[in-house]
Amino acid sequence: MATNGSLGRKLRMALVGGGQGSFIGRVHVTAAVLDNRAVLVAGALSSDPARAKASAADYDIDASRAYGSYEELFDKERLRPDPIDFVSIATPNHMHFPVAKAAIKAGFHVICDKPLTLTLAEAEALASLVNASSVIFAVTHNYTGYPLVRQARQMILSGELGDIQAVRSSYIQGWLRTRLESEGHKQAAWRTDPTKSGEAGAFGDIGTHAYNLGRYMTGLLPEKISANLKVFEPPRSLDDYGHAVIRYENGALGTVTASQISHGRENDVRIEIDGTLASLEWHQENPNQLFIRRNGHPHSIYTRDPNAPFTNEAGKAACRLPSGHPEAFFEAFANVYRSAFDAMADRAAGLPVEKINTVYPNVCDGVEGMYFITQSVASSKADGAWLPMRHPLARR
Repeated sequence: MATNGSLGRKLRMALVGGGQGSFIGRVHVTAAVLDNRAVLVAGALSSDPARAKASAADYDIDASRAYGSYEELFDKERLRPDPIDFVSIATPNHMHFPVAKAAIKAGFHVICDKPLTLTLAEAEALASLVNASSVIFAVTHNYTGYPLVRQARQMILSGELGDIQAVRSSYIQGWLRTRLESEGHKQAAWRTDPTKSGEAGAFGDIGTHAYNLGRYMTGLLPEKISANLKVFEPPRSLDDYGHAVIRYENGALGTVTASQISHGRENDVRIEIDGTLASLEWHQENPNQLFIRRNGHPHSIYTRDPNAPFTNEAGKAACRLPSGHPEAFFEAFANVYRSAFDAMADRAAGLPVEKINTVYPNVCDGVEGMYFITQSVASSKADGAWLPMRHPLARR
């Protein structure tokens, strides 16, 4: 594993968004500093300059580096003798593109929330900017960071499940069963506003996670998609429930279901994958167990154990604690950061782009997520018509 040795110091982090009332901003910072490889030194924490500066104390950001806007942050940080190395973007979706674009042009690495941008065109433009730069760009599809997800990916790619024939992934919540957006709920308000969230609601917010998880674990490339999205709490303008069927190029079938109106469901991300030799099942709310089943054999439960002989190298590399000590959301998020930090260190050491580790979700994964949203919405408007799903930037 790469370290920050080529820099001889911790990476300096800036946070855009994540001010007072934000959940995800604190998650980003906790994940970034978990391995003691980064320190938060600057921020533009809100679109309101006064709130941005008032929020800085919550993160122990010095007042001299608490900026009123992301433009001011990048302009002033570029002139410092100790500028930031990377920026984490924890804003509503509509601000991802302008902030990321400005960061790339300023030469700073980027770690961005998902979905990548407001529109597919913005995502594709961002990928072009990244590819023409020396910037490391990561997207926080954090569920790819769980040890047993990485364990499962290596098992699948090495053939332990045989040929993959079916992928069933879902992300079920219930917090938008009532119209919280009409009650002044900040998180509900922007997520149900198409000018801030984009053209999809639940499918953009959480359906993209379910889709990405299947892509990451199997490496299968999609071919076509048919989707149906619906608003069950009108006059909400963006979907709060939906499902899609995906045909993969190898002949496998996949389903993605996303709901934010299912009573009593909290953060239920789960995936089932069927192969010709075995099947597996993993639940995010019980992330330290992976179920493996083979006809005629006892069912197996793999636990998160870095020292067990059944744990493969990918699973071991994602662990921090001995067996029996649960690892979950923060640690998985931190694994995305850790992989991105490795890439930043490799880039600083002059390693060629093609040799830099890209186990973290990158800008191409972000573009594919936006393509998933775009094609799902278009298919639903066309009564579930089958539409192309293979984007030129898609990677295994």
